[in-house]
Amino acid sequence: MSLPLTDFDERYRAIDARDTRFDGQFVTAVRSTGIYCRPSCPARTPKRENVTFYATSAAAHEAGYRACKRCLPEAAPGSPAWDVRGDVVARAMRLIGTGVVEREGVSGLANRLGYSSRHLTRLLVAELGAGPLALARAHRAHTARMLLVGTDLPVADVAFSAGFASIRQCNDTIREVFGLTPTALRARRRMPSDAVPGAIDLVLPYRGPLDAVGIFDWMAARALPGVEEASATSFARHLRLAGGPAWFEVRQERADRLHLRVRVTQLGDLSPVVATARRLFDLDADPDAIDGALRAHPEIAPLVARTPGIRVPGAADPHEMLIRAMVGQQITVVAARTALSTLAEALGERTETGLLFPTMTAIAERGAEVLRGPAARIRAITGAAAALADGSLRLTVGDDGAEQRAALLAMPGIGPWTADYVRMRVLGDPDVLLPGDVAMRAGAVAAGLPGEPRTLSAWAERAAPWRSYLTAHLWRAAPVRPTRRVTRADRSPASNTVPDHQEKIS
Repeated sequence: MSLPLTDFDERYRAIDARDTRFDGQFVTAVRSTGIYCRPSCPARTPKRENVTFYATSAAAHEAGYRACKRCLPEAAPGSPAWDVRGDVVARAMRLIGTGVVEREGVSGLANRLGYSSRHLTRLLVAELGAGPLALARAHRAHTARMLLVGTDLPVADVAFSAGFASIRQCNDTIREVFGLTPTALRARRRMPSDAVPGAIDLVLPYRGPLDAVGIFDWMAARALPGVEEASATSFARHLRLAGGPAWFEVRQERADRLHLRVRVTQLGDLSPVVATARRLFDLDADPDAIDGALRAHPEIAPLVARTPGIRVPGAADPHEMLIRAMVGQQITVVAARTALSTLAEALGERTETGLLFPTMTAIAERGAEVLRGPAARIRAITGAAAALADGSLRLTVGDDGAEQRAALLAMPGIGPWTADYVRMRVLGDPDVLLPGDVAMRAGAVAAGLPGEPRTLSAWAERAAPWRSYLTAHLWRAAPVRPTRRVTRADRSPASNTVPDHQEKIS
């Protein structure tokens, strides 16, 4: 399966087959009804001459179409194209999903991307059929629908949680997009039986299959006490957001469903929390496309068969991710977790319910008092924190991948492994290989692939653009070895017992 579909005939075959794999990748607008649907809509397939395909629901809104009440296209998983692609349109879509337009306006979005507002609007309209305001409006409409259907929040709270400036604006948008009043949408709500007062419960849609066991295990191995809590079927953490402290939990209650429970200080932070949870669990991935491409190579086909739907975990906070990667550069996962737990305990901010990871300012000013290890490594970590705190180093989900990598490599103590690992986790880049990774190379040898970095890199070119997922499979394939004392020459952080990369600290 190619990704994304661009040919009319391919897309029409997808909607005729009601193929759920393409939900969220495009929408189908039907001129005879004035409605747009997701590809898998169970309604009768419209005639070809009545169909127009749009890349986003925002473009369909702008063209005058309303969302289908039967298939609820706004509830589909997000498009994987925004992670596969690294261009300005993809970066803009990732930032819009985090609520940048609501917080900073179109000018703030454009400034983050290095364009004028007018030129950015032209780029988005030319490719997606909608500008940043329309795209943000569609995102707000989706959030409002999700809250109206999935929670018992008052309509006023729904409006401001979704990022609308007023209740009237929310009501008008809901009517225009869905052809229903907020009250009519609310009639569809399905409250969970174990709803907790003060918490917001939502369903997180995704494309199956999902290697839930693997991703929850990954989180559990790295969870910092007080900041995070993990089990075989759940992961929760405290997070610092624009409106104040927040908490969320992702849990698996059924084999085919993930639930998100959220508490926020300000309702406007809800949408960014949802986006963070989706990135953290890589829920907008297209596992059929990824597995199908990797399965084509006989050497790794058994790995894909063993773990279908493998995910590459994202990052809850880009700045925190860099510090965690740097702390773990030359030590095992267990040792890194201990060091990071000590750092969080000493410098983190306590809330009524938990612990927030330390601010970059706190690490820059007091990290040397808490961190242990080579002086050069401690200076590198506190220096990176200082650069993040004063803005001289910028690290966001909307960065250009090559520019982010170059900026990180320019920092003392950051080498290719750390820069690429951060790119994989923060940007969700699906095509990152870590050839210096000891655990990954061990997994490669176990799978019958070359173990030498240069030879492995050359072989892995055939797995593009899914080398991050190849890396995840090779990590999983690495033989489990008993814990032993790790020498300076082979320390690294990916496996729980033996580190997975070598990176010199200068």
